[in-house]
This record gives sequence, C-alpha cells and structure tokens, in this order.
Amino acid sequence: MTTAQIPELDVQPSPLALLLLGREADPRSERGVECPGDLPSPSDPDLVARARAAKEKLGDKVFVLGHHYQRDEVIQFADVTGDSFKLARDAAARPEAEYIVFCGVHFMAESADILTSDDQKVVLPDLAAGCSMADMATAEQVAECWDVLTEAGIAEQVVPVSYMNSSADIKAFTGKHGGTICTSSNAQRALEWAFEQGDKVLFLPDQHLGRNTAVRDMGMSLEDCVLYNPHKPNGGLTADQLRDAKMILWRGHCSVHGRFSLDSVNDVRERIPGVNVLVHPECRHEVVAAADYVGSTEYIIKALEAAPAGSKWAIGTELNLVRRLANRFAPEGKEIVFLDKTVCFCSTMNRIDLPHLVWTLESLAEGNLVNRIEVDKETEAFAKLALERMLALP
Repeated sequence: MTTAQIPELDVQPSPLALLLLGREADPRSERGVECPGDLPSPSDPDLVARARAAKEKLGDKVFVLGHHYQRDEVIQFADVTGDSFKLARDAAARPEAEYIVFCGVHFMAESADILTSDDQKVVLPDLAAGCSMADMATAEQVAECWDVLTEAGIAEQVVPVSYMNSSADIKAFTGKHGGTICTSSNAQRALEWAFEQGDKVLFLPDQHLGRNTAVRDMGMSLEDCVLYNPHKPNGGLTADQLRDAKMILWRGHCSVHGRFSLDSVNDVRERIPGVNVLVHPECRHEVVAAADYVGSTEYIIKALEAAPAGSKWAIGTELNLVRRLANRFAPEGKEIVFLDKTVCFCSTMNRIDLPHLVWTLESLAEGNLVNRIEVDKETEAFAKLALERMLALP
C-alpha cells in the first residue's frame, strides 16, 4: 500500500496520551505538566548571576525554600533547607514574605499554601515537579476505599493516618474523617494516637512507612497488616481480611526508596567492611530490618553529624542528599556512599533546576506572578484540621 492509499484515521489521542506528551493536565492528580514562558538554557553561564540579581531585587518579598533532595545549583539560593514539613512551617513563620518559592514538589507547595496566610503566594518553579508516591492515591480512589470499609462494617473503627507526602485532597479526606497527618519522624506517635481513637488504621499513601512503623517500632506482626490495592475490586481484599487487620496499608511507595533491596545491603557490607547502613523508613521492610539505623531525612543528617571521624556509612535515600553529605563530611574523614550501585535521583524533584528558578525569580521581580499553588478553601480547611491534629500530638 502506498502512502496515498493509507486511509486517514479519525483517532483522537486519549487524555493519558496527552498527559504523557505534556499537552494536557490531570485535574485528579497533584501534578501539573505545563510551565509557560521561555526558560534560559541550562548551559547559560550567566544563570547564577541572574538568579542572584533577581533575588536581591525582590529582597524580603521573597523567601526561597529548598528541600534536601534538590540539586546543589538550586540549594545555593535557598534561604532555608529541610524536609517538606519543616519547610512549610518555616514559610508560615515568615509572614512578611509576599512570595514563597518552594523548590520541592507539588504536595509540599500545597502544604505551604495551607499553612501560610492568605496574603502570601506560594510558587512552584516547575508545575511538573510532582511526586510519584502522592500520585498513587487520588481522592476518588480513597473515597471508593472508604465505601469498601463501610460495606465491610468497619469504617467507624478506622482512623486514617496520611503521610505528609500526599496531596491536599488526601490530607483533607484525612481531616474530614477524624484522622491525622504524620511525617517520617513522628509516624509512631501518630499511629499511637490513632489507635487511641479507633481499632484500625488506614495508612496513606506509603505502604512501607506504615508497615515499618507498625512492625519495627510498635511490635505488630506482618499478619496485622493488609495491603489495599486501589486498582483491584475491593482493594483485592475480602471483608474478613479487612476486619481482621489492624493496619490497612495503601499500595503506594516512593520510587526512589523502593529501589533499595536486601541485595544492596548485603553487597555494600561485603564491599566495605565495618560499614554502617543507614536508611529512610520509606524503604522496603526487608531493607529496614537489615539496616543498622533507620530514620527520617533530618535523622540521617544528625546521625552523620554525630558520627566519629573515620566511620563508614552507606545511606539509603535520595542521591543528591547523599552526595552533598559525602562532600560535607569528607574533610572529617567520614566515608559516605550511596547504598545502591545504581544512580537514583528523584526525577520529579530534579525538575526544579536553575533555569526554572531563574525564570521564576525574574518573573516575580518584574511583577508577574507565575506558577502559583493555591488550595481551595474547603480542601484547605479539612487539610489544616488534619495538620493541626499532628501538631497537637504529644
């Protein structure tokens, strides 16, 4: 058949295809895909000077937050660095800043908008900087899950606990149903509180943090946990399985921390005798069980600060942070390596690069508000309720 003989097909691209092509947005997801405006080339040698000049022009009107997993080229312009919740609280503590530029991902910027005043405007340099874990639980899926729990006759016994790494919609669901938010550092306290309120917990959206906290820190068994899969009818579980469970874990995970395996731990111990294995609780249960130390991003940093000179460490968390810590502590004789042999950056976090930051700062300096992240009032009210319950934890 010649080219002229090929019939024209009236085929319309699907929403998913358009999303993957970057030509559409998914309103049910906490991600965006579109960033209007021309970005300067990443090879532009003037980028650093341009970012510095725009930031100086804005002065106290702008406050730049940098998550630990950001690139060094971006971190250098951050007024404060930290994990997602620390940064959101830092933003709330700077009411004089008109613009909060959040160098992180979408759910973090949403949390900052929830916690800051109405006069402050939260900006994300690239709307495509999402979080694969947060995307694994949509509002529709979680509402359907609650219907399943209701039909099983246990919804009144279930308290939702949602990880900070979730969309504003999921935080709002949690607040509306009497639950709380947690971070990787206070997950045990949040679960203890939840079990004082009810008999069961629905833990969203990271199965690994929920399982590790329940089993490793609270003495539950793996049999106490069931995995709810939103892509299967009734979550792939029977009503009896739901009734017997203490922890109903959502089938979600971090694409970075989920890559570490037991083989990674065994391999690094063989390669580096005497190494200390330190991992984030978002890692798989078998990795956490085989590690020497387990803790949040802030815990990892503090552990390395307190480590003796000459000690050896294999770190199971995002590579930008591990590399930064290795360079920082090398003069003290501390050997710090990435737990896995495979390079693993957080791909969506790395969307916030210097060209996007320069474009953002220069736009704001010219009086053009770009990429504002704004949570609607009803969602904000319930999400804030869940966050306030976390802040009230003993």
